[in-house]
Amino acid sequence: MTKKSKSKPMTQILERLCKFDYIDVVIFPEEVILEEPVEKWPLCDCLISFHSKGFPLDKAVEYAKLRNPLLINDLNMQYFIQDRREVYRILQEEGIDLPRYAVLNRDPDNPEECNLVEGEDQVEVNGEVFHKPFVEKPVCAEDHNVYIYYPTSAGGGSQRLFRKIGSRSSVYSPESSVRKTGSYIYEEFMPTDGTDVKVYTVGPDYAHAEARKSPALDGKVERDSEGKEIRYPVMLTAMEKLVARKVCLAFKQTVCGFDLLRANGHSFVCDVNGFSFVKNSMKYYDDCAKVLGNMVMRELAPQLHIPWSIPMEAEDIPIVPTTSGTMMELRCVIAIIRHGDRTPKQKMKMEVRHPLFFELFEKYGGYKTGKLKLKKPKQLQEVLDIARLLLVELGQHTDCEIEEKKSKLEQLKTVLEMYGHFSGINRKVQLTYLRNGKPKASSEEEDSKKDGPSLLLVLKWGGELTPAGRVQAEELGRAFRCMYPGGQGDYAGFPGCGLLRLHSTYRHDLKIYASDEGRVQMTAAAFAKGLLALEGELTPILVQMVKSANMNGLLDSDSDSLTDCQQKVKARLHEIMQKDQDFTEQDYQKLAPTGSPSLVNSMKVIENPVKTCDKVYALIQSLTSQIRKRLEDPKSADLQLYHSETLELMLQRWSKLERDFRMKNGRYDISKIPDIYDCIKYDLQHNASLDLEDTRELFRLSRALADIVIPQEYGINRAEKLDIAQAYCVPLMKKIQLDLQRTHEDEAVNKLHPLYSRGVMSPGRHVRTRLYFTSESHVHSLLSIFRYGGLLNEEKDQQWKQAMDYLSAVTELNYMTQIVIMLYEDNNKDPSSEERFHVELHFSPGVKGCEDEETIPLGFGFRPASSENEDKKPNQGSLEDLSQDEPDQALQVSDPINIQRRSPMIRNRKTGSMEVPDCQSSVTRIRAVLSSPLFLLVHDRLYCTLCPAGFEGCSMVPSIYPLETLHNSLSLKQVDEFLNSVCESNSEVQAKTMKGAKASVLNDNTDRNNSVASLQFHTDLNASILWLLLQLNRYNDFFSSFRHTKQTDLP
Repeated sequence: MTKKSKSKPMTQILERLCKFDYIDVVIFPEEVILEEPVEKWPLCDCLISFHSKGFPLDKAVEYAKLRNPLLINDLNMQYFIQDRREVYRILQEEGIDLPRYAVLNRDPDNPEECNLVEGEDQVEVNGEVFHKPFVEKPVCAEDHNVYIYYPTSAGGGSQRLFRKIGSRSSVYSPESSVRKTGSYIYEEFMPTDGTDVKVYTVGPDYAHAEARKSPALDGKVERDSEGKEIRYPVMLTAMEKLVARKVCLAFKQTVCGFDLLRANGHSFVCDVNGFSFVKNSMKYYDDCAKVLGNMVMRELAPQLHIPWSIPMEAEDIPIVPTTSGTMMELRCVIAIIRHGDRTPKQKMKMEVRHPLFFELFEKYGGYKTGKLKLKKPKQLQEVLDIARLLLVELGQHTDCEIEEKKSKLEQLKTVLEMYGHFSGINRKVQLTYLRNGKPKASSEEEDSKKDGPSLLLVLKWGGELTPAGRVQAEELGRAFRCMYPGGQGDYAGFPGCGLLRLHSTYRHDLKIYASDEGRVQMTAAAFAKGLLALEGELTPILVQMVKSANMNGLLDSDSDSLTDCQQKVKARLHEIMQKDQDFTEQDYQKLAPTGSPSLVNSMKVIENPVKTCDKVYALIQSLTSQIRKRLEDPKSADLQLYHSETLELMLQRWSKLERDFRMKNGRYDISKIPDIYDCIKYDLQHNASLDLEDTRELFRLSRALADIVIPQEYGINRAEKLDIAQAYCVPLMKKIQLDLQRTHEDEAVNKLHPLYSRGVMSPGRHVRTRLYFTSESHVHSLLSIFRYGGLLNEEKDQQWKQAMDYLSAVTELNYMTQIVIMLYEDNNKDPSSEERFHVELHFSPGVKGCEDEETIPLGFGFRPASSENEDKKPNQGSLEDLSQDEPDQALQVSDPINIQRRSPMIRNRKTGSMEVPDCQSSVTRIRAVLSSPLFLLVHDRLYCTLCPAGFEGCSMVPSIYPLETLHNSLSLKQVDEFLNSVCESNSEVQAKTMKGAKASVLNDNTDRNNSVASLQFHTDLNASILWLLLQLNRYNDFFSSFRHTKQTDLP
C-alpha cells in the first residue's frame, strides 16, 4: 500500500538498492493492486510483498503463482502471522522460549461456553492457572488491544494497550475482570524493568535490535525533539542471535520483526510482526540494502546470465596483515582507556564523631567492610539533613558538644545544595571507620579533642565529563573501528564498517566495563556510541552496554586508602619538595632514580621547589583577585563560563586552592599541586575568553610541578612503582590474562551454531573485544607493570628499549590515554607452536595538551613493520606541522586525531550515515587512503590560527594523539608467563592483606557492648551478589532518569 511503500525506511532502502547495477525498482501503484487483475500487474523477477491493513494478500499469492518471482518474504506464511495462536505454535515447534500461555477459544454464538474460571486474583484457562499480573491478548494479531491485569495487592485494575495514538500507547483502567467475549491468549506477565526489545532481521545472518520503553509502563510514548519514539540499540546475546535466525527461517520472512522480553535472565519471544523495518538508522538502511541486493543478485544472476559474482569483502574474515608481514587472523582486542575531559575534581575531608553519622554508617552496612560510599539521592539527602541539623544546633548553642568544625559543615551543606537536586553522578560522600580516630597528617592540624573511634568523611564533587570529553570519547570510538579488518575501507559512505559487519553478523564478542565514577561511565557510553555507530542519548547506551566493574577492585580503587608503600613514597616526596634550595645532584638521584627525561626536564624548570611554589601561590592570589574584580564589574556579573559555570563558582574553586595550598605553618601542601594544574589546564582550555593575566605562567609552573608529583606518587624507584602498581592492578591483570586465554582456547561465545552458519564465511570464529574504562591511577599503574614487571629485557630487545625511552619522555597520561593489546592467530602454524599466537602492545598518551608541540616525545608510529622501518626515522609518527598541509593529502597513520566541537562526520548525504562535510576555504580536508589506517578525521586550520599558542580553538576540543606501537612481536606464551609472574609475586602481599583485613572494627555504640565487628572480604559468591545488587541499583537509577521521573528535590 502507498503508505508503506512510500514510508521513509522503505524509500531509503529502495534508493540504495537502485545503486546495484542490475537492479531496477518498480513500485506497484495502489489502484493497480486493488482494482486490476493480477494478470495486469507489472512483471518482476523479485517480489517484495507483505500484508498490511487493506492489502489483498490473496491476490499477491495468486500473482506469485502466476509469475513465479523470487519472494523476499514468503506470502503463505503471512496468513499464519495474522493469528497469534499459529505464531505461538510455530515458535513452540522451533523450540523458542515463550512465556507460559494458554489459548481460550470462544464460540462467537455461545461465548459463555468456554474453559475459563475467573477468581479475584487469578484465572484458570483449560486447567492452567495464571495468577495476576497476567496478559490477555486477542488471537487476531491485527487487534492491538492487549490487557494486563494487576493483583488486588497492587491496587487491582488493568493496563489497556493499543496501537499508538499521539503520545499514548496504553491507559490504566480500574476494571479488573477479564473480557467475556472473543478468543484470547492468556500468558504469564514477564517483569522486564520497563523495556521491550524489538529485533529486526534481514535474512538469517543479520539482526538489528532496539529497546524501547514498555507501553505497559505508564502508556506515555517517550519521543525525542523530532517527535519520534525514543528507541536505542541493544546487543543481542549469543542465544538471542540464534533465536533471530530461527524466527527468520521458521516464518520464511527475510525481513522480519519480532518482540523479545528479557526477564529473569532469559529471553522470551512474545510476538512476530513479519515485514518490519528499523526507523531512523542510516547504518541499518545501508546494511539492509546491501544484504537484500546481494541476496537478489546471488539468486537471479545465474538464471538471467548476468556476469556477477558475490563480492568477497575484506571484512568477511577477520584477517589482517601483521607488522611482520604475514597474514594473521585478529582474535582479540583489549583496551584500557582513561576517561575524557572533565570539570576540575574537588574534595573535602573532615573527621566526624556525631552519633547521627554513626547511625547513618550502620544503616547502610558500613560496618561490614569499614567503608561506605553514598551516591544515591536519598542517601545524600540524609547527609545534608545531618549537616543542617548540626549547624542549627551550633547556631543556637555555642557550648553544645558538637566536635565537627563549623566551616567544614557549612562547606558540606553548600556543596550538597548545589544544582538544586541530586543526580548521584556528580557528588558523593565516602565514610571510613577509624578505630582510633584520624592520625594527624601534618603538624599544622589541631590535636584531636578525644580518643576513640571516628569516621573520616570525604566529600567529592565536580569531575563531570564535559561536552568536549563526550566528543573526544565518541570520535575515538569511531576511529577505533579502523583497527579491525575492513575498517580502512569506505562502506556505504562511512569508515570502519569491518567492525560493524562483524558485530551485525554475530561474530563480535564485545564487553565494555567501567568503574563506578560517572565521568568514566559516560566516557564508556560515548565511546560505544562512536564505536558501534549508535544514535541518540548516552544514558540508554550506558544502561544497555556498559557493565559496572566495581567489584573486587577491577577498575575502582579507594584513593583515600593508600598502601604502606604509597604512604612512605608520598612522605618522602613531600620532604624533597619542601626544600628551599635548588635541586642538587643528590636530589636528582632521590627524585628521579630511573633517569626519566620528563622528570629531569621538569626538575630543571623548577630549580628550587619552594621558590616555585611561592610563585605559584602568588599567581593564584593574582588570579583570585582578577576574578573578584570581574565579579564587581556589572558587565561580567552574570557571565556564563564553560559548562554552565559562573564566575562565582570559579572564584570558589580557586579560593579553596588558595586556602589549602599554603598551610598555617607557611609550608605548602604538595598534594594540592595536581588540583592546581587540573584547574588551570581546564580554564586555559575552556575559559580562555576571560583573558586573565599570567595564566600561561601559572600553567607552565604548575605543570612542571605536576609532572613530578603525579607520576612519582605511584612510586619513585622501580621497586616502589611495581609494588604500588600491583596493589592497584592485579585484579585487572588477572582479567586481561583470562581474556587472552579464553580467546585462544576458542571459547564458544557469540559464535553461530554450525547448523545455522551457511552464508557466513567464518561462522566458527569471533573477535573478542574487551574495553576497560578507568581513571588515571589504574592507567599509571598498568603502564608501570608493563615497564617494570619484567616483560622484556631492554638490553636484549632494541624495540623494547626504544619503547621504554619513549614512555620515559611522556610527561602526562592525559584524558583518553589508551593501552591496547591486540592478539592475532596464524592458522598456518601448529596449534601447539609458540608462533601460533602473536601479541602487539600499543599506547597513546591521550589528549593533546597546551604547547605539546615542543615537549611531546617522538614515537615510532602505529604498527610499523619491524623489518621495513629500520631505516626510517624513529619519529616518523608523531607531530607534523599541519599548517603545511595541502588540500586532499592522505592522512598519515601518525597524525593526531583532530576533533572539532561537533563531530566532523555529518549526515549530509543520503548514501551513508556519516560523511565528511563540505569544507570552507579555511579547512583542509583529509581523506584516508591507508593500508592499515587508524583514523579518518578533518583538520581545521582555522583553530590553529585563532589560538596559535594555546589549545586548539580555546573552548574547542583538543586532538588525541594516535597509538604508538610499543612492541609488535610478542608471543602469547611470553605475555601469559609475564602476567602469571606479576600476579603470583603479589599473592604473598595479598595474603597478608587478607589476614590484616580481618582486624576488628570497634563499634562506638554502647548497645553493641563494644563488640568487635570483623572486616570481611568478598568471596567469589558474595562478590557476585554484590555486583548483581550494584547493577540493579545502577539500572534502577538510570531507568528512573530515562523515564523522566522527577529527581529528588531538596526540601
